[in-house]
Amino acid sequence: MTVWKTSRRNFLAHKGRMALSAVAVLLSVAFVCGTLVFTDTMSTTFDKLFAATAADVTVRPEKPEDDAPPPANGRPATVPATAVERAARATGVRHAEGAVVSTSVTVVDSHDKNIGSTTGAPTIARNWTKNDLRSMEITSGHVPRGPAEAMVDADTADKHHLKLGDTLRTITAQGDLVTRISGIVTFKVTNPGAAAVYFDTATAQKKLLGAPGVFSVVFVTAESGVPHTELKKNVAAALGGTSGYELQTQKEAMDASKDSMGSFLDVMKYAMLGFAGIAFLVGIFLIVNTFSMLVAQRTREIGLMRAIGSSREQVNRSVLIEALLLGLVGSVLGVGAGIGLAVGLMKIMGAVGMELSTQDLTVVWTTPLAGLVLGVVVTVVAAYVPARRAGKISPMAALRDAGTSADGRAGRVRAVIGLALTLGGGAALYAATRADESGTGALWLGVGVVLSLVGFIVIGPLLAGFVVRVLSAVLLRAFGSVGRLAERNALRNPRRTGATGAALMIGLALVACLSVVGSSMVASATDELDKSVGADFIVQPKGGSGALLVDQAAKALESAPGIEHFTEYKLVGARLTTPDGAVEKGARLSAADPTYPEDVRRETVAGKIADAYGPDAMSIGEKFAADHHIEVGDRITVAFTGGETAKLKVAAITSDDATVDRDSMYVNITTAARYLPADAVPDNMLVFAKAVDGKEKEAYDGLKKALAPYPQYEVRNQADFKEMVEDQIGQLLNIVYGLLALAIIVAVLGVVNTLALSVVERTREIGLLRAIGLSRRQLRRMIRLESVVIAVFGALLGLGLGMGWGTAAQKLLALEGLGVLEIPWPTILTVFVGSAFVGLFAALVPAFRAGRMNVLNAIATD
Repeated sequence: MTVWKTSRRNFLAHKGRMALSAVAVLLSVAFVCGTLVFTDTMSTTFDKLFAATAADVTVRPEKPEDDAPPPANGRPATVPATAVERAARATGVRHAEGAVVSTSVTVVDSHDKNIGSTTGAPTIARNWTKNDLRSMEITSGHVPRGPAEAMVDADTADKHHLKLGDTLRTITAQGDLVTRISGIVTFKVTNPGAAAVYFDTATAQKKLLGAPGVFSVVFVTAESGVPHTELKKNVAAALGGTSGYELQTQKEAMDASKDSMGSFLDVMKYAMLGFAGIAFLVGIFLIVNTFSMLVAQRTREIGLMRAIGSSREQVNRSVLIEALLLGLVGSVLGVGAGIGLAVGLMKIMGAVGMELSTQDLTVVWTTPLAGLVLGVVVTVVAAYVPARRAGKISPMAALRDAGTSADGRAGRVRAVIGLALTLGGGAALYAATRADESGTGALWLGVGVVLSLVGFIVIGPLLAGFVVRVLSAVLLRAFGSVGRLAERNALRNPRRTGATGAALMIGLALVACLSVVGSSMVASATDELDKSVGADFIVQPKGGSGALLVDQAAKALESAPGIEHFTEYKLVGARLTTPDGAVEKGARLSAADPTYPEDVRRETVAGKIADAYGPDAMSIGEKFAADHHIEVGDRITVAFTGGETAKLKVAAITSDDATVDRDSMYVNITTAARYLPADAVPDNMLVFAKAVDGKEKEAYDGLKKALAPYPQYEVRNQADFKEMVEDQIGQLLNIVYGLLALAIIVAVLGVVNTLALSVVERTREIGLLRAIGLSRRQLRRMIRLESVVIAVFGALLGLGLGMGWGTAAQKLLALEGLGVLEIPWPTILTVFVGSAFVGLFAALVPAFRAGRMNVLNAIATD
C-alpha cells in the first residue's frame, strides 16, 4: 500500500511533466481505436446492405473455372427465363422472379456528366423487382413503364440535382439508352455510395444483357415457415440439379458478399494499424526519455527512500506503477478520442462520396479493451529500463546532487552491438541490390531495413557525440557562447539526445525511403514511356477502372481529324498447351492491330515482332519461352475462352527487359476473331492513335471532342500520361505521408518533453547562468538552438537511412523493369529544413518557461 501511495503521489506531483507522454499514448491509442471503429462501422454498413438485398434463395449462373477470365465484352453471364419458371414451381416457394443486373454501364445526365460514384463504388443498372422492396422504397414518381423511362436512387439524384422528368443517357455495350426519370427510390439502409438506375425488365434484358428471355439472377422467396436450406434443396430439385447454376441461401449470399468486401477492409485496417504501430514505436522513445529523466531528477529522493528501508523491488515497482497510471490515463482518453476520430473519418468519406451513417457507428467491446491493453502494456514496457535504473540507485545517492546523470556516455558494449547491427543491416541491403530474384531480394531488403534501423537506434548515442559536434561547428558557433552552451547541453547526455533524435529518425527515414522509391518509379515509367511508346495518343477508361471501351465510343473516335491510324488493343482469354505438354491456365493474349509494334516498341530476342501479327501467329515472352523450351517456329495449342482451339506458330520471342506490356503474348485481332464467336470478341481495353505529322494539336482536340459524350474515357498524349503516372504515385505517397505524420507528431512531442524536462533538471544551473549575466533572450536562444541541433541530428540520421533503404528498394524494383534511380533532392532538402523549424517550434514552450524562471528561486533549488 505504501508503494501505491508513493507512486500515486509522485505521479500527481509530476503530472505536468508526464502530460506530453500521455498525449503520445493518447494519439497512438486513438489511431488504433479509430481504425477499428471505422472499419467495424464500414463492415456494419455493408452487412446491413447485404442482409437487406439478399433473397431467401438466390440462383446465379454457375461460376466459371478458376482459370477462366471474366467477360471482356460488357455482357454478364445469364440464366434462362425457364429457370425462373421452374424455381417458381418448387415446393415452399411463394414467388420467384428474374433480375437483370449489370455494373458495366455509365450513366450521364443531359450535360454528358457522369452521375456515377467517384469513390470506386459501382454504378448498378437493373430492372425493378419485388426483392428491391427489401432495401428500397419509391418515394417519388413511379416504376419505369417502357424503354423511355428509368428510376434513379435518391442519393444520386440529390448529389447531381436530378428531378422527375430529367433526361439520362445510359451507355452500355449494346448501345446508348436515352430515358427520362420516372421515379426516385430511397435506400432503407445506408447506401455506401453506389449509384443505382432501374429500367423495365424487357429494356434491361435488351440493353444490359443483349438478349430477351434471360436474366442475371433469380430471386426466390420462401413461404412462411419454410427454412432457407430446405428451400434451396427444393429449388435445386426443380431446376434438375445444380449443373449450370449456383444456389445460395440468404446467409450464404451474405457471407460471400462479406468475404469479398472483408478482404478490402482488412487491407485498409492492417495498413492503418501498421502506421499506428510506428507511432507506438516512436512513443516508446518519448516514454523512456521521460522516465529516465524523472528518475535522474529524483536521484536524491530515491536515495533517501533506499536509506530509510525501501528495497530495490519497491522502488522498481513504484516507477512501474507510475507508468501504469500514465498508460491508463492516456489509453482511456485515447479510446474516447479514437471514437471521435472514427466519426471524423466517416465525415471525410462522406465529403468524397462514400456515405457512412453515424447511426451505424460500431464500437465492439474488444476495441476499447485492445486500446487499453495496448496503451498500458507499451507504456509499462517502455518504462521498464528506467525503473530498473531507479532500483539500482544506492542510499549513498542521497548525498549527491539531484539530476546527476548515471549514464553520461554510451557504453562500449552498446557501441559494439550497434555497430554490428548497422553493418549487418548494410550487408543485407547490399545483398538485396545484388539479388537475381525479387522474392530473395525482398527478404534481404526486409532484414536490412530492420537491422539497420535497430542498429542506428542502438548506436544513436555514439553518433550523437560526433554528429552534434559537426552540426555545432556549422550551425552553432556563429552564436558565440550561447551556441557553445547549446552544444554542451545536447552533448551532456548522448543517450538522451540519441533517443530523442531516433524518435524523429524513424518517421523521416520512412518518408525519405518512400520519396526515393516514388520518384524512381515516376522516372522509370517516364523513361520507359519515352523509349517504348511511339503513339501520340492513348484512349482509355478514366482512373484505370478496368472498364472497356464500348463500340460506339470507338466509332466516335473515327470522326477526329488528323489521325494517321488507330490501333485497337484487346485482352483475349485462353488456355495454352506448350510443346512440352505443359498447360497454362487463365492466360491472356494481347490482341491488337498490326500497327501495334509502331505504337508500342518491343525488343525481341528471337524473330520479328511484326511477324507475330501474321495469320495464325503469336509472340511469347522470354521467360515463358525459356521455362518451356520454346523456339521461334514452334507451335502452341491455344484454346480461346468461349471459342475454338487453334495451333499458333511462335513468330517472335520478346525481351523481358521492359515495363510496358511486360510478359505479354501478342496476336493479331483478326486471328483471335477467327476462333471466337462474334458475341465473344472482347471490347477494347485501349485505343492508340498516331497523328499525321504536323497535325498533333488538331488531332488531340478532335479526339477530345469526339469523346465528349463519353465522360468515362480520357484522351491522353504522352505528356498527359506522364503527368497521370506522377499524380497517381504522388497521391499514394501523400496518403502515406499523412499517416506517417502521426509518428512525426509524436516525435516532436518527444523533443518538447525532453527539453521541458531538461529545463527542470537544469533549474539551478539556469539560475546561475542568469545570475552571472545571461539574459532571458540568450537563455531562450540557447534552448532553441539545442532543440534545433537535436531535430537536425534526427533528420540527418533519418534521411540518410531512408535514402539507403530507398536506393536498395529501387535496385530490387529494377528486376521488374523500373531501372531508373532518382533521388528527390527538393523533397529531401525541404524535409531537412523543415526539421530545423520543427526544432524551433518544439522549443517555444520550454524556452518561454525557462525565461520566466525567478533567478533566486532557481539558484535555491535543491
